[in-house]
Amino acid sequence: MATDVAGELLSVVEAASESLRRIGDSEASQRSAPGNWSKKQILGHLLDSAVNNHHRFIRAQQVQELTFPAYEQDHWVSAQGYAERPWEELIDLWRLYNRHLAHVISVIPEEQLAVVCVIGTNEPVSLGYLVEDYLLHLRHHLQELG
Repeated sequence: MATDVAGELLSVVEAASESLRRIGDSEASQRSAPGNWSKKQILGHLLDSAVNNHHRFIRAQQVQELTFPAYEQDHWVSAQGYAERPWEELIDLWRLYNRHLAHVISVIPEEQLAVVCVIGTNEPVSLGYLVEDYLLHLRHHLQELG
């Protein structure tokens, strides 16, 4: 299961990287409406997702049950100033981080995928669920990026 997700993650990231490079920095900086994130901020959010999930994927393998804080997405996106970053650098960082994350996912032992994880106040889920959900979440936001 994890190796399938890892392979799919690599495919999705490589295809999306090519597509994202066709978007200029100016377009990536624009918000679709007041209060909405720009493409830079959406990609930054995907970087944050990669970082938070990376920690979850590794830490869950060390324990019988993982309790992890919730992700405060608006704070993370704002505090890191993604809107001011060069678009190409965000794409490169996102692409390479996800390539590494695909490797991390591919080497999770099958038995570790059953570790129970509690994120913030959410219901408990398995590490395997978090791995699969990571890819679904990534695909969802890539659709927003067009």
